[in-house]
Amino acid sequence: MATWKGHGLRGSTLEDFINRTNEAYRLRRLALIQKIPTPITPVDMNSSRQITLAYFEKKSTVDYIGAVQGIPVCFDAKECAADTFPLQNLHEHQVRFMKEFEEQGGIAFIILFYTKRNEMYYMPFSDVLTFWERMQRGGRKSFTYDEVEKSYRIFSKGEYLCHYLEALSKDLESRHDPES
Repeated sequence: MATWKGHGLRGSTLEDFINRTNEAYRLRRLALIQKIPTPITPVDMNSSRQITLAYFEKKSTVDYIGAVQGIPVCFDAKECAADTFPLQNLHEHQVRFMKEFEEQGGIAFIILFYTKRNEMYYMPFSDVLTFWERMQRGGRKSFTYDEVEKSYRIFSKGEYLCHYLEALSKDLESRHDPES
């Protein structure tokens, strides 16, 4: 049984940036994106009624789902301390969900934050799937910073929002441009 204990702040910086961005997009009526809570069952709580030990009830899908100007989107937020992202941090059920989401006409992607570099990237699902399938065929079980498309950079030090709508727009254009 998978459990959670003591890592409550892990990923909170990335999540804060995304939540702040989503709120700004909502206020401007550009997008409506919601954080999907991970379903957990508390096992132990402290005297302040804070959960100190819990187990995951079931596998969750992705971190965020919503719509951007009528286009359904879903994405997961991932952090990476090194220049190599281990694909074990992405789960098969998440890849399957994103694939099926795109088959239904939605757009799936990952927001990847390289914490050491303080850089964030929009990664189209097609790129994620390429790395995933490479691993499935017996290749690398990770991808490197150098393999990430740098034109999809959505954040760097000193910014307060992760501007993923611009990257999403660029991704949509490339899907409809037969020359890309």
